[in-house]
Amino acid sequence: MYKLKTFAIAMLFAIATPVTSVHAEPPMQISTSPFGTTPDGQKVSRYTLTNSHGHSVSVMNFGATLLDVNVPDRAGELANVNWCFDELQPYLDGHPYFGSTVGRFCNRIGNAKFTIDGKEFPLTVNHGKHILHGGKANFAYQYWEGETYESDDRIGVRFRLTSLDGHEGFPGTLQTVCDYSWNDDNELTIQFSATTDAPTHVNLTNHSYWNLGGIGSGSAMDHVATIHAQELLDVDDDLIPTGKLNSVDGTVFDFRKPTALGDRVEQLPATKGYDHCYVVDGDFGQLRPAASVVDPDSGRMLEIETTQCGMQLYTANHLPGNEKSAGAGGHDAFCLETQHYPDAPNKPSFPTTLLSPGETLTETTVHRFGVAK
Repeated sequence: MYKLKTFAIAMLFAIATPVTSVHAEPPMQISTSPFGTTPDGQKVSRYTLTNSHGHSVSVMNFGATLLDVNVPDRAGELANVNWCFDELQPYLDGHPYFGSTVGRFCNRIGNAKFTIDGKEFPLTVNHGKHILHGGKANFAYQYWEGETYESDDRIGVRFRLTSLDGHEGFPGTLQTVCDYSWNDDNELTIQFSATTDAPTHVNLTNHSYWNLGGIGSGSAMDHVATIHAQELLDVDDDLIPTGKLNSVDGTVFDFRKPTALGDRVEQLPATKGYDHCYVVDGDFGQLRPAASVVDPDSGRMLEIETTQCGMQLYTANHLPGNEKSAGAGGHDAFCLETQHYPDAPNKPSFPTTLLSPGETLTETTVHRFGVAK
């Protein structure tokens, strides 16, 4: 009787086990599809990373660009929360850096020049008398080689770019890697690394435009933001840093407590909103909280951690609301661009952006998507 009962239990277990596996979540998946061809014949691929919950992000070779990010609201409904175009041509024609990897030096360098070891390097002027985001043919307009990878807890795409000595005026041949990875916790990790064969200045960021209500849902100024920063950079009328750090206490720039992005935008008429670099609390080089943003309507939440020393808050003040911006208008999105400080090459008091041969630049930023409780 005992042997019969044991056999029956074993058979029941053998039958039951496959039933539970039917309901197991599918594994994380990577798919690749064509996304167009550059004028010089380079085939651009769209890589889609889908986790076991069916939440996904897409990236492409051109500009090592982040495309759509599809995450759920409090009702479980998926929506894309990152402004992007659905074809390659607008990225070729010129755009507001939607999802771009920006370099060789993001943000501004005053008077488009710097000096290394007594030698002055004039850079491409593309923003008044200054250089913005690395010049006219910056990293957002370059073709990057891409390769996919998988690990136990994440899937990703690794993009590589060689920027030759003298490109946009920058010295040294720079080897740059932009690594996007996605996991089951809805964490999008972006890691930059770079090496050079001659001293040069490097400052890399991702320039995504977020609207947690979903793209096309209207203004993002009702989103409630918390920024972990006691100070921000003082700037002149051209938004070039003066070298001074200002306290946020008692100012329009204070987001240490949750505050709607649009609450005080009208107090910044010169810039039509926020376009300022914050000093992220804590030790730079260490991954630490930088900001969190919640959309009250959908409940979607974005938390950002970074190793970078600074973060530019930009409230999409100048989006034209036409085909150049996929229909997005001013304040329909926000950017939180983790980076080193603008004009650091000309401000000895700032953390250095100088990269020398034998060194490796490494910076990591994590975007964690969730639902506010």
